[in-house]
Amino acid sequence: MNPIVLVARREITVRGRTKGYRYGLLVTAVLVAVLAMLPKLFGGPDDHAIGLAGARADRLQAALSAQAAQDADRSIKVTRYADEAAARAAVAAGDVEAAIVDNTSVISKTVLGTGLSVLLDTAHRMVTTEQNLASAGLDPAKVAQAQQVPVMSRVTLNGSGEDATVRMVIALTIVVVLFMLLLQICTWVAMGVVEEKGSRIVEILLTLVRPWQLLAGKVIGLGVLGLSQLVVIAAVGLAAAQISGAVPHLPDGTYGVVAGVVVWFLLGYAFYAAMFAAIASLVSRQEELSGVLSPATMLMTASYLVGFFVGQSPDSTLARVLSIVPPFSSMLMPVRSTVVRVPVWETALAMGLMVAAVAAVLYAGGRVYQRAVLRTGTRVRWSEVLRRHS
Repeated sequence: MNPIVLVARREITVRGRTKGYRYGLLVTAVLVAVLAMLPKLFGGPDDHAIGLAGARADRLQAALSAQAAQDADRSIKVTRYADEAAARAAVAAGDVEAAIVDNTSVISKTVLGTGLSVLLDTAHRMVTTEQNLASAGLDPAKVAQAQQVPVMSRVTLNGSGEDATVRMVIALTIVVVLFMLLLQICTWVAMGVVEEKGSRIVEILLTLVRPWQLLAGKVIGLGVLGLSQLVVIAAVGLAAAQISGAVPHLPDGTYGVVAGVVVWFLLGYAFYAAMFAAIASLVSRQEELSGVLSPATMLMTASYLVGFFVGQSPDSTLARVLSIVPPFSSMLMPVRSTVVRVPVWETALAMGLMVAAVAAVLYAGGRVYQRAVLRTGTRVRWSEVLRRHS
């Protein structure tokens, strides 16, 4: 194990000391904190200035005030005007966002936003309903009292509605973070392999360590850097969301989900890193790297895209199957377990299959790496490597 540790330490030291990694980690932490605080920063009170003119202005003002009283984040300022002409002038001058005239028409400069439009339509319906009831000889107050029905209590198996929303946001965040980190760190592995092969440094290194030790040390060293990024993102994101009040209460089991994400990240990273390293060992120039990595990148991208579907429909048959099948499980199972309660046997099966897949890819990738990494010049064909392997 000593050669592996030495190689891993070398990778951590060389890559960790670069300005790109340090500044990238700092920028990532800042961006995560800002994104976590955005809902709070842009979720301030809604202040609306409304103009009223003509008949039933008193009742409209009362209806608007009643709606504002039900929403602590909403503020409504009402201004009365003598007639439609004055209301039009106020809207044109920007004194009010919109004006209701005679409870029959709304005047505005441009198309109103959905929130304000619903607010005005609700006030209009309330006032018109009261007028129609009075015309029919019914007491609007008694009718309103009869319509006051207690809201049904809502019980969901996966937590409250608010928890479900938070879980969905966390799940989608997990998809994005896992994809970005896996792609970034595995690309580092591939670039390191090609760089060492192209500069022939690998020939010197292999006089001191065995090929599988060099590959294992490289994967472990860069994996430690990737894990540190994941921990920073998770810690900063959760802390910023709670400090800012954007997510005042985390759903039960959130920290367990985060711990599970770390485990699945390590399994997914081991799988893809060995694959990327083996594929990268077939070429000697960085210009050829993107072409040979396309199949592995497409496989990872497919898992990423399916992750959004799993977040929306975690109990569907396709989601349950793909969250167990490797390598999709490394990205889909943490997403699914965030949204719903996954049976223990499914998690255990998915993890067992993923561990077996990682072992197989590490073995096969190590053999390919061993046979191709010393062959410089032209691109090594898969048929040549597999023929020698057989």
